[in-house]
Amino acid sequence: MGADDLITPQDFTIIVLLIDDQPIIGEAVRRALSGRPDIIFHFCNDPAAALSVARRIKPSVILQDLVMPGVDGLTLVRRFRADPLTADTPIVVLSTKDDPNVKSEAFAAGANDYLVKLPDAIELIARLRHHSAAYWYRQQRDEAYRALRESQRQLVEINLELQRLTNLDGLTGLSNRRNFNDSLDLYWKLGVRQQSPFSILMIDVDDFKQYNDTHGHLAGDDVLKQVATAIRATFRRPTDISARFGGEEFIVLLADTPADPARALGSALCKRVANLRMTTSESLPIKQVTVSIGGAFTIPQRGDSGVALIDVADKALYEAKRLGKNQIVMGGRPVVPT
Repeated sequence: MGADDLITPQDFTIIVLLIDDQPIIGEAVRRALSGRPDIIFHFCNDPAAALSVARRIKPSVILQDLVMPGVDGLTLVRRFRADPLTADTPIVVLSTKDDPNVKSEAFAAGANDYLVKLPDAIELIARLRHHSAAYWYRQQRDEAYRALRESQRQLVEINLELQRLTNLDGLTGLSNRRNFNDSLDLYWKLGVRQQSPFSILMIDVDDFKQYNDTHGHLAGDDVLKQVATAIRATFRRPTDISARFGGEEFIVLLADTPADPARALGSALCKRVANLRMTTSESLPIKQVTVSIGGAFTIPQRGDSGVALIDVADKALYEAKRLGKNQIVMGGRPVVPT
């Protein structure tokens, strides 16, 4: 919001609520304010109903007598201050006494100003304009702050979404290779510190080139998407990191996972993918889709890295292909700390 957007005294309406049990006072104030197009005047002669009226009309300034039957004027001021809708509304106390002690009590209760009634019309209008302007400026400022906070909240959400998208593969929705590498480094260091087993699975869609050549690239993309869905359904722990490694290759990081559980999960994925029933975009059936998996496991050691483990898993993947595909081969042995 720039300086040109700020309201000026000519831009706002002064909404006055007078609370006084004497109708003659109400009429006198009404006459003093008449002929002012920017002033809207309301009168309430029942102090018990004053808060309800104020909540309904939302005044920009309240004029209030201190001495009224049934309700002490200072008590009413405190009620206004305790209500969220009138907590910030300026209150100008009207009193027949020009007593410093009474003034002090009024200000302590939450009044913004004090006038000995009835003041001169010029002074009354000047004070109403002053307090209303302060009220509207404050409202405008608070609205600007709310808008700024909302913009900041939306910006944070957008940045988080952009960060999420930056970490994901656009086709499959799994992590991308860069995000996987970051996770690999983080979990490897954790494995070194905790000396916990660490497994990696390399996954390759069997005969994927034939799918593309036979059914087209869109059908091939559908295959990758469904394989990715099967991967998500198989590796469900929060610490399981599944990513598209490139082309038709996927990779899964299994922290704190020995060889046998990793092998069992890989075998479950092979079965899940083999049971998929896929069709092309022309509703033509695709022959059975399968995956081959190469796994590797170790206990991370300081000075080593997960990149070497990926190489072991990649070699195991080629062995799974050589042995007939649609299966998992685990390679690598745990490193026993010395």
